[in-house]
Amino acid sequence: MLAIRLPDAIEQRLAALASETGRTKTALAREAILEYIDDLEDYHLAEARARRNRKTVPLEDVERELGL
Repeated sequence: MLAIRLPDAIEQRLAALASETGRTKTALAREAILEYIDDLEDYHLAEARARRNRKTVPLEDVERELGL
């Protein structure tokens, strides 16, 4: 169970969308939270993989390659 307080402006937008779509505010909030969590998990997984597979190149090598 989760209870959250929303600013009035967000509450009004959520209520209007619920009314427009014929869905409950709870269903809309649940869907939004799940989508956000999925995106955030994907981001953190990609970031962790990138860190694990990141190969570094010494600055001297880059400068030499670029003729600097």
